Amino acid sequence: MDLQKYGPWALVIGGSEGVGAAFARMLAADGFKLVLVARKPEPLRELADELRAKGTEVRIVSADLSESDVLDQVRKATDDVEIGLMIYNAGANNTRGLFVELPEAVTHSVLAITVLGQANFTRHYGARMAKRGHGGIILGGSLSSYLGSPTLAAYTGAKAFSRIFSEALWGEMKPLGVDVLHLNIGFTATPAMARLGMPVDLAEPPETVAREGLDNIANGPVWIVSTPGNVERARMINGIDNRAETVLTHAIVPRDQTAQAARGQHKLAEQ
Repeated sequence: MDLQKYGPWALVIGGSEGVGAAFARMLAADGFKLVLVARKPEPLRELADELRAKGTEVRIVSADLSESDVLDQVRKATDDVEIGLMIYNAGANNTRGLFVELPEAVTHSVLAITVLGQANFTRHYGARMAKRGHGGIILGGSLSSYLGSPTLAAYTGAKAFSRIFSEALWGEMKPLGVDVLHLNIGFTATPAMARLGMPVDLAEPPETVAREGLDNIANGPVWIVSTPGNVERARMINGIDNRAETVLTHAIVPRDQTAQAARGQHKLAEQ
């Protein structure tokens, strides 16, 4: 990564494990100073200690991204430094069910993290990048942004917002010297997926996802991670014709069928 264009500090939101931790390690190796944000303090401290031992300056913020004051909490750790790169990697989902039956708190959390969080953090740090005339923003997304999936209404809707928001933002920020990338992730072997009991034998390693994001930050507005079957699935579920059949046929499968679906994507990519 170009430290002059995107440095000297990188802010990684959702930066304690999985893809976020992979981003942090790669950026540290390139000489970036880091601010890492996540909810769980212990993984944050462990990663910070690891990176500091190698000479990286690291600040950590343990905060719940669904809370309304989270940006204010993070600003306390960043207002005195120049954030040249913001990576918003948060937005996993751990609850499925009919939208009208799920607790309001579940919907609030999904929308607060993926919709309001991406918008509010981007407004704050993006404005400063635009004023300086350089910087970069990577917003984490998902293949689910191409298809509304029953039992995941708020989640898939939020991911669709993220992708369309990123495309518009890319068009606005490019003339101002700021790169914007929506990093569209498929099935990835993260600790969060493992905790949900999902088989990850065919999942993409977090390091591959992070590397593709950093390598393609200037190739926005959207980059689909090159896991076999990802691009083919995006094309298949994004068509405008016969949406009723598409939604019912290609909805996101239950967790216990994830490995089987991943194998199907690999076969699709080989055809």
